[in-house]
Amino acid sequence: MQPHTVEKRLDSIIDLSRQGKRINGLFRLLAAPTLWERAYEQIAPNKGALTPGSDPENTLDGFSLERMQRVMGAVLDGTYRFSPARRQYIPKANGKKRPLGIPTADDKLVQAAVKIVLEHVYEPVFSDQSHGFRRGRSCHTALTEIRRTWHGMKWLVEVDIVGYYDNIDHDILLDLLRKRIDDERLLRLIRRMLKVGYLEDWKFHRTFSGAPQGGVISPILANIYLHELDQFMVGVKARFDRGQARRRSATYLETSKQIQIRRRMIERRRANGNEEEIPRLIAEIREWERRRLEKPSLDQLDPTYRRLRYCRYADDFVIGVIGSKEDARKILAEVSAYLAETLKLEVSAEKSGIRKADEGALFLGYQLKTYGDGRTKRMVKGGRAVTMRIADDRMQLHVPVDRLARFAERNRLGNLNTNRGEARCEVINNSDVAILTGYNAMLRGVAEYYKLGTLWKRQVGRLHHLWWWSFMKTLSRKHKCSVKVTAERLRNGDSLGLWYEGRNKRRFMPMFRLKDVRPTPALSHVDREALPHLYFAGRNDIVDRLRARVCQTCGSVDVSLEVHHVRKMSDMKGTTLWTQVKAARTRKRVVLCRDCHVAHHAGRLQERLDKCANVGAG
Repeated sequence: MQPHTVEKRLDSIIDLSRQGKRINGLFRLLAAPTLWERAYEQIAPNKGALTPGSDPENTLDGFSLERMQRVMGAVLDGTYRFSPARRQYIPKANGKKRPLGIPTADDKLVQAAVKIVLEHVYEPVFSDQSHGFRRGRSCHTALTEIRRTWHGMKWLVEVDIVGYYDNIDHDILLDLLRKRIDDERLLRLIRRMLKVGYLEDWKFHRTFSGAPQGGVISPILANIYLHELDQFMVGVKARFDRGQARRRSATYLETSKQIQIRRRMIERRRANGNEEEIPRLIAEIREWERRRLEKPSLDQLDPTYRRLRYCRYADDFVIGVIGSKEDARKILAEVSAYLAETLKLEVSAEKSGIRKADEGALFLGYQLKTYGDGRTKRMVKGGRAVTMRIADDRMQLHVPVDRLARFAERNRLGNLNTNRGEARCEVINNSDVAILTGYNAMLRGVAEYYKLGTLWKRQVGRLHHLWWWSFMKTLSRKHKCSVKVTAERLRNGDSLGLWYEGRNKRRFMPMFRLKDVRPTPALSHVDREALPHLYFAGRNDIVDRLRARVCQTCGSVDVSLEVHHVRKMSDMKGTTLWTQVKAARTRKRVVLCRDCHVAHHAGRLQERLDKCANVGAG
């Protein structure tokens, strides 16, 4: 199948999916080498490319076009068999452990190819309220959408699903896939992915439910499963929303009435020529206007006005309610019942609940909280003092202090509550530049994530203070001097940092400052018209070099080639400078012939290159 034919077919899938039609012929797309090349390019740059599954020898190191054709042929003729995923546990923030299922490299390749097909089917119809594991969307797009549109909320409903990835019902998932996919061969392939099982301590366990975290295809399958919840929430919102706008509050109407009465009295007295009482009436009008400004203009408890908001990131979602607490209780009960009865998912009674919006609720590491009661406030705007009415219940994002305290404790920066930074003795043997690089990366990651917060610089500033002292004490401990001496040594004008020898000249590495973070909020939507180009871009030059059949090291022509995945750039010693540059550009990958690849792993690459050079000279 020609590349342009594949792209045309994938574009047509997007149009058919938007029309709500069931799509067939999807399995035939797996016969296109272009699709598999794109699948490889999606998984190869990942950090886990060399992480072994249940077969330690089956990694992406040594990938070749022949290997790709072998896997593709086995999938098409039905002889491909998935290997059990290797179960591994990683720590969670609450001290518990999250299970990961790590598949073999060939299984990752098959999953990535199927994932590309599923993306073209489902991305055009996924909800705008779904932000998890989707291109162009992230935690920041979800939080930006909440900050931009969730104003006026009275209640925040938190819903936590117990062990979501481990409890996805396979039969329900396959039935949901059949709603849009009319291709049993593709569904059977997906079923075999789900039923493959896993190895834990070299003991095989069957999988009766769930999509293992760590699999390439698991995120989109999880989104497909909860897409039904997104659709259900559309119906809940349509039934719940009521009214066009809040009505005026009784206090506002009464004060406005008194002001209007006195204005008419002034008009009548001016018409009769009686000017004596007008100053008194004007003073009364000003007093009533002052009283009106002190009270909210709208009725915050208007029973004729209700609104519902919903936002989901993977299995984490939150619901905003403008209404009574009883309305929020009913919505929580309705959502819990739907998850239990339709999707066979259990809601955690401990972690789920209803929170007052002005007290806040946690979502994606932020505290969602409303502020403002509709009263007026004297403030300076445009260089002059003005009286402005603060909007009702504006949604704000705040940085939870306990999250920062746990971060400081986890990274051994010190105690945030006592505001005392501590030296990190475990990094003292590193160079000064390496220590500063690690510290800068540590705080920049926190600042970049929390920069959407309303008062994020003030809140993260406490952590920055602790971080500063921890760095200073670490360098002081290393050089056996005081913090004052260290600060003077690092001072360079108005900033602090270190000078180091670069490739061509001396360079200066400054200490990270919060003002260095650029407040550029993420986009809150994806251009769906750009989906064909977004999801099926052209292949990387790694595939082109495989097709060229020229070894990048020894220069052999018309030979079978393999992709060597470099664990670290120091492994490229013995190769030419241009080969090292190419490896750095292509995410530490370089195309070698079989002999050079074997020699590289054996540590005899330079010996082979010298031998080839002698043969060429002779």
